[in-house]
Amino acid sequence: MKSRLGKVITKHYGIAIACVWLSIFVACDFTGCDRLTTSRHAQLVQDADGKSAQGDFARAINLYEAALDDSPRCAEVHYKLALLYDDKMNDPLNALHHFKRYLALSPNGSHANEVTNSIKRDEVAVLTILSGDSVVPRAEATRLRNENLNLHKELEARSAIFRSAPDKSRARDIKPGKTASAKSGDRTYIVQSGDTLASISRKFYKSSARWEKILNANKESIHNPENLKVGQTLIIP
Repeated sequence: MKSRLGKVITKHYGIAIACVWLSIFVACDFTGCDRLTTSRHAQLVQDADGKSAQGDFARAINLYEAALDDSPRCAEVHYKLALLYDDKMNDPLNALHHFKRYLALSPNGSHANEVTNSIKRDEVAVLTILSGDSVVPRAEATRLRNENLNLHKELEARSAIFRSAPDKSRARDIKPGKTASAKSGDRTYIVQSGDTLASISRKFYKSSARWEKILNANKESIHNPENLKVGQTLIIP
């Protein structure tokens, strides 16, 4: 009787020890996996940042998207993707998706207010692009189309005024130290490849909504607001 009881106790004790070791092994294994995942995520983001800085925006987007895993740490990656799609790729639909994912993962993040404003702007842009789709009310599509046409007419009118200005006057305006629209304390910025007035506004004012202020300050040198010249020097009021 005692021998049988001893065997049972020994058997259960052995199973318990095995379970403990198995738990330790599994915990260590998962910890190692988490460490590897974190390291891979950080490397992908670092590589994407480098490609973005070099102007290889398509490759940067691929790397950022490879780093996504829908954890809260990816909120910043969604934000970077949204800016690339918005400012560099002229793709408001994809920008809108990543702006919304940022808010879902980080509703009180440091970029929340800017992202909220960007979402409103991109929603209008997407509705304008998709205005022929049946899911958009006819009245709303018409209103958005008219607003878009009016904006283009205004930009074309301003471009015509800029182009009609005498060459002599323009040459005088761009002489060093004698820029007519420059004021004390104004900054300057050299246009880079892929820049738009909206992206430059975001860079200096943390919002793309002040692009028209930059346009007004440089109305003598910007001949086409939708096609900035690389290397052109702009005044940032």
